[in-house]
Amino acid sequence: MDTQVITGGIVVTLDAARAVINDGAVVVRDGRIAAVGSATEHVATLGTRIDASGMIVMPGLIDAHAHAGHCLVKTLGGGDGARWTEAVEAIYPRGSTPEFWAADGALAALERLRAGITTGLAIFGAYGSRTDDAIYAQAHAAAYARVGVRLVLCPGASPPPFPNRFRRPDGSEHAVGLETQLAVCDALTGLQSDTTRIMLAAPVGTTPEYLEVAREVRALSRARGVGFTQDGHRTGTVRAAHEAGLLGPDALLSHCIDLEPDEIAAIIATDTRVAHNPSANFSIIGRCPAIELMAGGATVAICSDGTAPDRPFDLFRHMQQAMHYHRRHFRDAKVLPPGKALEMVTIDAARALGLDAEIGSLEPGKRADITLVDMRKAHLWPPMMPLYRLVCFANAADVDTVMVGGRILMAGRAVRSVDEGAVLDDAAREIRLALDRTGLHAMAETPASFWRGVRYDS
Repeated sequence: MDTQVITGGIVVTLDAARAVINDGAVVVRDGRIAAVGSATEHVATLGTRIDASGMIVMPGLIDAHAHAGHCLVKTLGGGDGARWTEAVEAIYPRGSTPEFWAADGALAALERLRAGITTGLAIFGAYGSRTDDAIYAQAHAAAYARVGVRLVLCPGASPPPFPNRFRRPDGSEHAVGLETQLAVCDALTGLQSDTTRIMLAAPVGTTPEYLEVAREVRALSRARGVGFTQDGHRTGTVRAAHEAGLLGPDALLSHCIDLEPDEIAAIIATDTRVAHNPSANFSIIGRCPAIELMAGGATVAICSDGTAPDRPFDLFRHMQQAMHYHRRHFRDAKVLPPGKALEMVTIDAARALGLDAEIGSLEPGKRADITLVDMRKAHLWPPMMPLYRLVCFANAADVDTVMVGGRILMAGRAVRSVDEGAVLDDAAREIRLALDRTGLHAMAETPASFWRGVRYDS
């Protein structure tokens, strides 16, 4: 691979010193960062020049919690969470095909790429997804690979009781027990590579039946040396998970709302990582004590929980949401400084996934996952205090160029790695077919309460 030299921008390293270099340079060689410094230091370095004048050069953003399938089903049910869940629980196990999961994977990777995200997690099991056969997750992962965005894929077991019923692509149905789902998860650990990482997902619960499923998944994750994740923790469930021996530095728990003091202490003591989703419905019905957790030394990532039912992959939006969310709680505008929010979608998010030795900051030896943000915009101007403007005012549309492993996937907002129109066409076709199979076209209709009223009721 040719040497590439990114010059002229403000380099935000997120290294241990949190160095920021005006008129900086990043040298990329063989897919990794070879050097970081001032442009004058590297003016004589031979290689392809990438002009970053007027831009911030930063590590690629990392989205440490979201869901496979959700790009194709976002907003179904007209905003009613119960109806949206009904649609998901029908479409994923009975209305989806490998082509559905490939189309969703490509669309998700494309949206993430356009938002400057170079690594994204996708829950593929535990609730509604397809773990009756490895072909569905394999199709999803292959689509991410085509786009070029790194994927942390999380297959897992469905909630009890078993068996669960799934419909095959040929229309036949079959009942699948826990043993089969664990075998599929085991097979999918073979997808582990430089660009695809595997974590195993278990359902959240406090009953003996739920905890037994979680123990089985956790045992497999430890046996295969892959991470473990659970989606949907709230009061009492972290305590149950701790007592069941599920926590640890390779475990990532999402949401974690309304935790009791002993649960916060357990997360800190076990070095368990937390995925905080400030824009999610869970954050409406309860609060993740992210500030208290981080004050105690825990690793917390700001995540999208995207992209359904009503939120995008735009991590700039979620950083801004997180700051206001916790400031409102504490009645203190100094809570969660912008720099900390930025850490939570870069180096802290990398640590949450166990990948901080490879990504999350611009340092020699790390993989060249780099995002360039165009700061010459009215809402990001004038050119002073750029880090504040980046976090408080930028959005996904300000991302200009994205590099993953030294490969430029987007430049000047033009996607290079895939045919964007074909990705969009495939997605439109596959959700239409999924609605045909499940008879759920009514879920895409706009309810009357969309207009005029002060409370939405679909």
